Amino acid sequence: MTLSALQTSTPEERSRRWDEEARFFDHLADGVDDSTLTIDPLALQRYSRPVLRKRFNQEFRFLTLGSLAGKTLLDIGCGDGLNAVMFAKMGAHVTGLDISAGAIRVAQRRAELNGVSTQTHFICAPIETAHLSADSFAIVWGDAILHHVLGDLDLVLHHLARACKPSGLMLFSEPVNLADPLRRLRSLIPIHSEATPDERPLVKAELDLVKHYVPNLRSRYYGLFGRLDQFILTNFNYERSSLKRRAIVSAIDSVDYVLLSLPLVKRLASVCVLYGQPNK
Repeated sequence: MTLSALQTSTPEERSRRWDEEARFFDHLADGVDDSTLTIDPLALQRYSRPVLRKRFNQEFRFLTLGSLAGKTLLDIGCGDGLNAVMFAKMGAHVTGLDISAGAIRVAQRRAELNGVSTQTHFICAPIETAHLSADSFAIVWGDAILHHVLGDLDLVLHHLARACKPSGLMLFSEPVNLADPLRRLRSLIPIHSEATPDERPLVKAELDLVKHYVPNLRSRYYGLFGRLDQFILTNFNYERSSLKRRAIVSAIDSVDYVLLSLPLVKRLASVCVLYGQPNK
C-alpha cells in the first residue's frame, strides 16, 4: 500500500486544517502562565502508585502502559506537555509532537521547570509529515488527537504504526459517538465547546480503521454518567477536589465501568480507550 493511496484529503484541505489547528492552539498557549506548569505532586502520586483503578479513564491507561522506566514514548498531539512531562518523571524518554509552535514552547518550558528537559524532545510538525524513524518507539500515546485528523486518519495511522516497535504498544483515548440517535440529537443542540473546526467524535468506521493498523485492538469505554464528572469536580481537578466530591465521582465512574462492560450499553459511551500492538 503506497502513501498516495492512503491520503484522503487534498493538499489544500490538509494545509488549511494544519493552519487552523496551529492558530487555535497557539492562541491557547499564549494564555499559559509559568506558575501553572509545575506537575502537581498529587497527580504524579496518583498515576505512579502500584494499584491503579480501572474505573478511571486515565488511571486505566497508565495501568495499561505498565512501567515506563527506560522506555521510548511518542506523545502525539502533546500540546503543552502535561502528559509528556509526567511520562518523563516516571522514567520514560519522551518525544512530544504537536502542530502548534506555541504549545511546543510551553511544553519545553514545562519540561525545564520540572527537571526533565534531558528526557524530553519536542517536535513542531503535523503527524503526517513528521520525521519519525521506523520501529523507534516502545509506546505511541495519543490523548484525544485522532478525532482532529479524520480527513487523513489512514495516513496518520500508517505513520504511527511504522514508528512503533513491532512489540510496542499503541494507545489512544478518543471521543466516540456510536449511537445514531445520539449523533442526530447532538447535531440539533447548539452546545458551545472549545473545539477546532473539523473535529468530531469517532464513529464505528473509524474505529474499524484503527483496528486495521492494530489487529489485536482492545477497547474500554467510558463516559456514560461520567459526563457529569466535570460538573462535580472543583475546576475539573480530581486531586484537588474535596473528599466528598471525589467520592461522588468515584461512585459514578464505578457504575459506568459496570454498565459499559455490557455490549448494548457500550454504544452510549462518549469516550473509548483503544490499545494494542501495531500491524507490521
